[in-house]
Amino acid sequence: MHTLEQLRSGELAGVTRLSLSCGLREFPPEIFTLADTLEILDLSGNQLSALPDDLPRLTRLRIVFCSDNLFTELPAVLGRCPSLEMIGFKANQIATVPADSLPPSLRWLVLTDNRIEALPASIGRCRPLQKLMLAGNRLRALPPELAACRNLELLRLAANALEEFPHWLLTLPRLSWLAMAGNPWCALVEERADGLAQVADIAWDDLQLQDKLGEGASGVIHAARWHVDGAPQPVAVKLFKGAVTSDGLPEREMAACIMAGHHRGLIPVLGRLQGHPQGMAGLVMPLIDPDYANLAGPPSLQSCTRDVYPEAMTLPWSQALAIARDIASAAAHLHAQGIVHGDLYAHNILHRSGAALLGDFGAAWFYDTAQPHAWGVQAMEVRAYGCLLEELLAHSQPAEEKGRAVLAGLRQACLSADAASRPHFEAIVAMLDELA
Repeated sequence: MHTLEQLRSGELAGVTRLSLSCGLREFPPEIFTLADTLEILDLSGNQLSALPDDLPRLTRLRIVFCSDNLFTELPAVLGRCPSLEMIGFKANQIATVPADSLPPSLRWLVLTDNRIEALPASIGRCRPLQKLMLAGNRLRALPPELAACRNLELLRLAANALEEFPHWLLTLPRLSWLAMAGNPWCALVEERADGLAQVADIAWDDLQLQDKLGEGASGVIHAARWHVDGAPQPVAVKLFKGAVTSDGLPEREMAACIMAGHHRGLIPVLGRLQGHPQGMAGLVMPLIDPDYANLAGPPSLQSCTRDVYPEAMTLPWSQALAIARDIASAAAHLHAQGIVHGDLYAHNILHRSGAALLGDFGAAWFYDTAQPHAWGVQAMEVRAYGCLLEELLAHSQPAEEKGRAVLAGLRQACLSADAASRPHFEAIVAMLDELA
């Protein structure tokens, strides 16, 4: 984080990234002294409600973050910034997105947790758009012009006011990661799933929290001791924050985790937390062996929709194949119950020699497997799995020729632009079982 004093003194001359969070009410004009170099501008966590009309003077500006401010309208001036690729205005009070606020070069747009009721038709001009994050708004429908964004891969629409499922989304050839929970159109299927998602209650007083293991958008995970039948049992406790996340609603994540049930490729739920002193919701799960590690890191600003792997990471072929099998089997299990994971990514996979676990259900949602569009929903997630196969092939040791050719062919089939030609997860599992 930088300071205004550093900026005004000239200490930041030549920087490519500037981060200011100091209660700003107006855009500091000194930022224009960085026009020759500035590429990333982060003004999140201030009290801004407007940007200057001459913002395009920052000709090299690629990324703008203005989350947690007081904007009620997405600034139209953004559409005139010649190099702008990413816009992040999460958690403002934005109700209006002007038609001229979206630059045609846009790849990544984050408008999570605002008050937007409609998107402009001009979004269809953003042909490079890959990631669109709109959870926690008031959208009643999507503009049909969005169908022109054929590079769109990740779309977050959870916790909106969509009355119908926009079936035409499933025709987008690259769509892979979709979150839809918490909309009126899926209320009935969510109620049905909630009725089936039964699990034991675990009293807060029977738990002894220990070290924090991790924290995500929806909650914090702690190691804990569960005192049951007189013997303390090691467990993990996820305490949910209760707010809208970039992916959706914590209560929908909890329901999906419970409904998922038991499978070797999933982390089971032991019980639902009851009696937290602050009323926090939570789930109790087995404590995962520390030998498990994340397969990759999340996407970066540069990679946009693709995970980032450690440099020179190379998996033994047997491990790469085991991961592919376990995750395909877990996905088949979920879709058989009408659950879309929504975030099938390597960074949500824990692995160790010969085993893999798919976690983080923050983007999960339910669908009716009897509906005509059901296959399109699964085919969309099959493409996400194809991206995983592509990465496993790139980061594994050479295998015998037949095995690698089979996996490469499977990858190509899963990534097909024709969703109808992609294989079902059950067929993928059968193919990998024969290969093992």
